[in-house]
Amino acid sequence: MIGEYNTTRPHIILKEYGRNVQKLVEYIRSVPSKEKRTELAYTLIELIKQLTPTVKEQPENPQRVWDDLFIIANFDLDINSPFPTPQRDILFKKPQKVEYPQSDVRFKHYGKNIEKLVKEALKKEDPQERQDAIIYLGKLMKTFYGNWNKETLDDSVILKDIQQMSGGALNMTIEKVREDNLFEKLYKERKKGKQQQGGQRHQNNSGGHRPFNKNKGNNFRRRRDQ
Repeated sequence: MIGEYNTTRPHIILKEYGRNVQKLVEYIRSVPSKEKRTELAYTLIELIKQLTPTVKEQPENPQRVWDDLFIIANFDLDINSPFPTPQRDILFKKPQKVEYPQSDVRFKHYGKNIEKLVKEALKKEDPQERQDAIIYLGKLMKTFYGNWNKETLDDSVILKDIQQMSGGALNMTIEKVREDNLFEKLYKERKKGKQQQGGQRHQNNSGGHRPFNKNKGNNFRRRRDQ
C-alpha cells in the first residue's frame, strides 16, 4: 500500500483547523441538498468550537468561525448561514498603512516634552516666573541627560540649548547658574559603597554575635573550683 505524503496532498488553507476540518468542508460542498449542507455546517461549527483552542479562548466573535468556514471552502459554499456571506475582497483587503508620527525634535537627548515645556514657559509674562521656569527646565534637562548618559552635561550647554529652543527669549547668566547651582539634578543617585557600608553596619548592630569575654569565662571556672 502506497502511503499518502503531505507533498501530494492539497494545501491546507487555514492550518489552525487542520486537514480533517478541510476534508469535512469539501464533503459538505459535495452534498446535493442545501438543507442537508446547512445542517452539516452547523454540526461542523460546533465540532470546531470543541476541538480548536483558539475558538474556545475567543467565544465572543461567533461570526469569525463561520467566515473561516467560507474561507476553507474557497467562498464556494451554498448554505443558510446565520451571518452574511463574507466577501473575498473585504476579508483579504490589506489594511491601510498607519503612518508613524514624525515630529521634528531638535534635542532628542532631552525628549520631546522639554520643547513643549519651553513653549509653556514662553507664555509666562512675569519675569520671576520666567526665571523659575528656566531653573526648572535646567534641572529637568540635566536629570534626563544623566539618565541616558554616563557623563555630566555642563550648565553652559544646558543654558545655551534653552536659549536656542526658546529663540533667545529665555535668558539667564551662566554666572548666576553656577554660583547658586541652579541646575542641580532633581534627585541624586546613591552611591553603592555607602549602601553596602550601611548594610554591613546594620547587620553588625542587629544580627551579629557578641564577642566571648575570656575574663568572664575564667571567673566562672574559679567559682566552680572553689
